[in-house]
Amino acid sequence: MLAVKEVDLFYGAAQALRGVSLDVPLGRVTCLLGRNGVGKTSMLRAIVGHLPVSAGSIQWDGQDISKLRPPERARRGVAYVPQGREIFPLLSVQENLETGFAPLPRGRRTIPVEIFELFPVLKDMLRRRGGDLSGGQQQQLAIARALVTRPRLLILDEPTEGIQPSIIKDIATVIAYLRTKGEMAILLVEQYFEFARDLADDFAVMDRGAIVLSGEMAAADESRIKRLLTI
Repeated sequence: MLAVKEVDLFYGAAQALRGVSLDVPLGRVTCLLGRNGVGKTSMLRAIVGHLPVSAGSIQWDGQDISKLRPPERARRGVAYVPQGREIFPLLSVQENLETGFAPLPRGRRTIPVEIFELFPVLKDMLRRRGGDLSGGQQQQLAIARALVTRPRLLILDEPTEGIQPSIIKDIATVIAYLRTKGEMAILLVEQYFEFARDLADDFAVMDRGAIVLSGEMAAADESRIKRLLTI
């Protein structure tokens, strides 16, 4: 389980996270909701090690990883699909996937067959440059690249942003399938409540750098969440 405990984070003098605590259990999808600018991406970047925390701790699999560099966290099974995808536009699809080999021992540096079962369109585009793919295909490539690392914690930052509805459905199917395997914890950041509601087991809503509401999605007060997302 991922356990974020009382984390503070600053950009210079500006405080981005205020005493944030969040649990992301194995075998469940936890959705972090909130409007733009409330600290969701800062939270994710702290978890993967791109930003240092000034107080609190980030624990993964019972170990404090707060001081580890991003490559060390990746080697422990933490994978991040950033907002905007950030694939390598001049590399081929295959080369983009192979960048996921970096945290793996040499003997495991292969692309799992399951990747092409989850994203069959990528199999037909292995030699095409990443920058030539549509936005939805690039999002699928970004998720596939993360899965090549064999993660136990998969972090997705707004995977539906700018994506056509048919691919949003495909991505939702993949996330639901990964949950059923029970082998990873999934942390999903979203602005759109309907997508989160259909996928998440647990949720947390952020506002002004703090979590203001959390619980199991099945028992969530939808009207209250929606008010927090539109204020």
